[in-house]
Amino acid sequence: MSEMNKSASSMVNVLIIDDEPQIRKFLDIALRAQGYKVLMAENGQKGLEILALQGADLVILDLGLPDLDGCEVLKELRSWSQVPVMILSVRSDEIEKVKLLDAGANDYVTKPFSIQEFMARIRVIFRNAPQQVEHSIFDDGVLKIDFAQRQVFLNQTLISLTRKEYQLLNLLAQHQGQLITQPQLLKELWGPSHQEDTHYLRILVAKLRAKLCDDAVLPKYIITEPGVGLRFIGKSL
Repeated sequence: MSEMNKSASSMVNVLIIDDEPQIRKFLDIALRAQGYKVLMAENGQKGLEILALQGADLVILDLGLPDLDGCEVLKELRSWSQVPVMILSVRSDEIEKVKLLDAGANDYVTKPFSIQEFMARIRVIFRNAPQQVEHSIFDDGVLKIDFAQRQVFLNQTLISLTRKEYQLLNLLAQHQGQLITQPQLLKELWGPSHQEDTHYLRILVAKLRAKLCDDAVLPKYIITEPGVGLRFIGKSL
């Protein structure tokens, strides 16, 4: 991979949901060698939780999971996320492949597989993915949010946010001063079927506040309107 491509891939999070430790280790090494950031889960429920709380740019999903069938995981995540999904499975039945692709999978790779072909398929997925670009900056002299580069700085130091943390901050900051209700936030972040999952939002807000050094009692940026929603109160210079 060229240095330019490797730099671009370093911005990308890949979530591997597979119960085989050797497959997870193999893919982890291969993906990191190409500059990707890797998240891993050994079962379907953990994979869905990681996706909900941290987000991902690509999900590599095994079908034979110990708790949920991969088809169930795909159906669940498609109810609230459009993240690209690559199925990885020993099952090679053509009818099942068509069924999964129709259900929202972006690609299907059968084990055993060539890592070169696997990486090429990943590049195709990202090449075909729509790009969303913001063209503004929030900067109050302490907190800086570069929406175009999807980067956040605190006191001129780049801070690391998960995809979901950034998505929440972006949503609030782009509607500066406006109250965004819990149902709106849950729908935007996790989809219409997660209107009752307020615990996801509480955890996400707490993590984001900690990274912004924002006190929940005396907030500088994120105000909680109890039982209603959230409001971003920062003012750009």
